[in-house]
Amino acid sequence: MLAQVSPWHAHAAQRLATIPAHALTAPARMEWSTHPGLGPGAEILGPDLRHRHILELGCGPGHNIAHLAQHHHAHATGVDLVGLQIRRARSHYGHIDGVTFAAGHALHHLQAAGRTFDVIYSVFGAVGLVAPELLLAEISHRLAPGGVLAFSVPHPARAGRHPSTDDRPREDYVTMPDHTRMPVARWEFDAHHWGAHLTRTGLSVTAALDLRDPHCDPWPTTLLIIARKR
Repeated sequence: MLAQVSPWHAHAAQRLATIPAHALTAPARMEWSTHPGLGPGAEILGPDLRHRHILELGCGPGHNIAHLAQHHHAHATGVDLVGLQIRRARSHYGHIDGVTFAAGHALHHLQAAGRTFDVIYSVFGAVGLVAPELLLAEISHRLAPGGVLAFSVPHPARAGRHPSTDDRPREDYVTMPDHTRMPVARWEFDAHHWGAHLTRTGLSVTAALDLRDPHCDPWPTTLLIIARKR
């Protein structure tokens, strides 16, 4: 689907219509879920991120990138498919040293990158929305030895759902700011299935966390996986 008619473009356009893009202070915490304060923060990316080269795949308005650059002094690059999101991110955080934002497809950006990264991560971003056998292989190729991949995805057991039993994507929905929903294709694996895909690309899972909001429902809402390049 073309970016200008995609759910992601529609989501960004609605946000811009209701929340003007202007300079913001970098958040004090990195978030892995849609529920603020749920789960760990940036510490899972490494004990010292100073001067580390970090890439986010699907950065949206750039909140996490800004946090990593401002509070951890990392060289942080955010990539997003939707140009409107990159415009928002630059308006919010372009004034912060160490921040770079670029529009483009995550897979194409990785393929064209002229360097390796110490950390690559995705928060409800490209991982899970791009064919895993393609994206994870390219991520592994662009990670430095010992580098970290961390990603969070909607939990495959959220709201009583069940993980996929094969490698095909299935239909999901994105909720817009105006509370309407638009369909997307998403790969919804459990931690074991993700681990199998990661192993084939030279990455080893070091942790898999089920995040749940105790104020919502009894099911976990987010699956967070941390892996390291062998």
